[in-house]
Amino acid sequence: MLLSAALLLMWLPSSAAAKPTPTDSPAAARTVASETSKDSAVRPALPNAPIAKSEAAVESSSIAIKPFSNSAIKPATERPLPTPRQQKLWYTFMAAGHSAAAFDAYSTRRALSRNDGTEGNPLLRPFAHSNAMYAATQVSPAVMDYVGRRMMTSTHPTLRKFWWVPQVAGAGFSFGAGMHNYALTQ
Repeated sequence: MLLSAALLLMWLPSSAAAKPTPTDSPAAARTVASETSKDSAVRPALPNAPIAKSEAAVESSSIAIKPFSNSAIKPATERPLPTPRQQKLWYTFMAAGHSAAAFDAYSTRRALSRNDGTEGNPLLRPFAHSNAMYAATQVSPAVMDYVGRRMMTSTHPTLRKFWWVPQVAGAGFSFGAGMHNYALTQ
């Protein structure tokens, strides 16, 4: 710690050379610059602060700031907003998809506990013999909800017409698998 403090103090500038104080007026800045140039004849004199333009130079330039175009600035993306009817349907399909996935998980666990079948999905096999099956089956409906929402607010008109397909298809497959498992246990 002492070594770092010593190194820090070694790199501090010495206070022997006094720095000139900054001035506000251009005339005073030129005077200070000329005095410092007398002191150092080896290097050319530079002003300590930028010199302001004279008022005559400012008035002579009549270039005004103009916008690039006269049109209004468009937002980066123009996504259409869903209608209230689409919102209600999206939430309905979301509830149906997640309910069908829960029914599929229940019927799969029931079929596996009675040794009437096996889990056909290789991604769900690790969860098949535990309660984690219920949470794992909710991933697919969540992805279908996201895809359906993106399609609903898409700028492409064909995708906006068929936004409901991913949710309905996911719910249909889950319900079909649940009914198949349920039939195995009867």
